[in-house]
Amino acid sequence: MKKPILTLLLAASMAGAAAQPSKEAVRRAIDECAAYAVGVLLDENGKSRCDYNLTLGEWYPYEEPWHTGQLVLGLLEAYKATGNRAWLNGARRGGDWWLTLEIKDNPRLKGMVGATHGDVIGNDQIVFATVSDGTPGIFELSRVTGDKRYATLATSAAKWMLENLYYPEEGVCYDLADLATGEVLKLGSPFHGGKPDQTLFDVSRPNTEGSLFKDAYEFSGDERFRDAHILLCDALIRFQDEHGLWMDFMPNHKAEGSFHPRFNLWYAESLLECYDLTGDRRYLEAAARTARTYAAAQRRDGTMFYDNYINGRPADKGSVCGSEVALAGILWMRLTGYGFDEFAANVDRSADWLVKNRFSTEHPDPNLRGAVVNTRMRFRKGTMWMTQRDVGTSFGLRFLSAYLRQLEK
Repeated sequence: MKKPILTLLLAASMAGAAAQPSKEAVRRAIDECAAYAVGVLLDENGKSRCDYNLTLGEWYPYEEPWHTGQLVLGLLEAYKATGNRAWLNGARRGGDWWLTLEIKDNPRLKGMVGATHGDVIGNDQIVFATVSDGTPGIFELSRVTGDKRYATLATSAAKWMLENLYYPEEGVCYDLADLATGEVLKLGSPFHGGKPDQTLFDVSRPNTEGSLFKDAYEFSGDERFRDAHILLCDALIRFQDEHGLWMDFMPNHKAEGSFHPRFNLWYAESLLECYDLTGDRRYLEAAARTARTYAAAQRRDGTMFYDNYINGRPADKGSVCGSEVALAGILWMRLTGYGFDEFAANVDRSADWLVKNRFSTEHPDPNLRGAVVNTRMRFRKGTMWMTQRDVGTSFGLRFLSAYLRQLEK
């Protein structure tokens, strides 16, 4: 009987021991990445510059609220690992910009944040994940500094989203709300262009990325948030396929068999948060299923690519995804801590890769010095759109800081 393709890939990826970088090398990588984040990635207003077009030599915005929030989280983790207050001050700059997103002049959206997507759908729609993917850093900033303004705003946004976007009967949250009117888009999503007859899963997802409702519960004590996080994680288990993925939801592409480099990992991370909240091993086992598929996608040298497939098609090597290496590493590291020793080699591979695959601090282009490699190749109107993205560095900081603490135990 033939073994499934993912089983074969996993066996290959796990073959051989992985190199473990030294504490000194990891610490140096953290400092160089954090210096890049503070000195280059955060602009004069404190928000992330996001995507650097390598052919044009120009920066372009892309979902700034979550990109900035992840930079905040990465810098906070670097501060906790090294004690360097420059990284804490950088995180504060990002958090202070996040505070400017509060909507104060629209009664329909009072207390919400104007977290719009930009890029292909413009800035007319608030996107659930654009909020929730940024809030882990915002909540953590309040924990680290004791300044409650950041978590208060994030919780206020969570309350609006719970009351307007949450659809518990189906285990999902709607994705979009109109920035001007607050109207929730329930019949069609611009993410799907002109697709006719859109269904519920085209306009909604479980949307547990960032574990917004869990963080809001822990800050506010409001049990509704706790119940929502658990209900949505139960839905994740229900909707998860045999590969540990959520192929019914974008930005996975079920028809092509391709899965997104971070989306499923975020869901799996939220399942670990639910395990911590409840002690129910169902969430732990579901997260491990996701982790195994990403372990199968990691090369023996630690490399991971943006486009991966479950149908046997080789990964597209056009885009090298450092943020996937880091976020998968975070998931593997946590699972190893829960006793899943099968992922230990993957953790070391991620660490070794992130230490080695960064732009030199002497690079001739100052926009790249110290960044974790995270390239993305796309085409727009016949023009190559080749970018180096900030997320490699922000997620790299999270992983490397956790890895350093592990080495120091």
